[in-house]
Amino acid sequence: MFQEFKKFAIKGNVLDMAVGVVIGGAFGKIVTSLVSDIIMPPIGFMTGGVDFSKLALTLKKATETTEAVNLNYGAFINNILDFVIISFSIFIIIKQINKFKKKEESKPKETPEDIKLLREIRDSLKK
Repeated sequence: MFQEFKKFAIKGNVLDMAVGVVIGGAFGKIVTSLVSDIIMPPIGFMTGGVDFSKLALTLKKATETTEAVNLNYGAFINNILDFVIISFSIFIIIKQINKFKKKEESKPKETPEDIKLLREIRDSLKK
């Protein structure tokens, strides 16, 4: 079982996926910072100084023994913007990758040398 796991873990696809997950996590942090630190402050300024991350609807006020119950819809708005930016970025990247793949597929494939040699031999035998 250990040998099978070792073969699985060393395969290129698993390593590529691991790298993708790490880069994706870092990219997610960058986008979160972009939304919360760059995009939302000007939007908040234009809406009269509203900080979206602090927008909440209090469902139950805090008492001496319990905490307040809040519906944090401002954080939800930030997360929706994060999702839209990440998904749009991935869409653009995938679109470019597909564009490059189409270019590669449209190029005529060069015939390997051994096939060329076999064709020459065949043609010589025909003569």
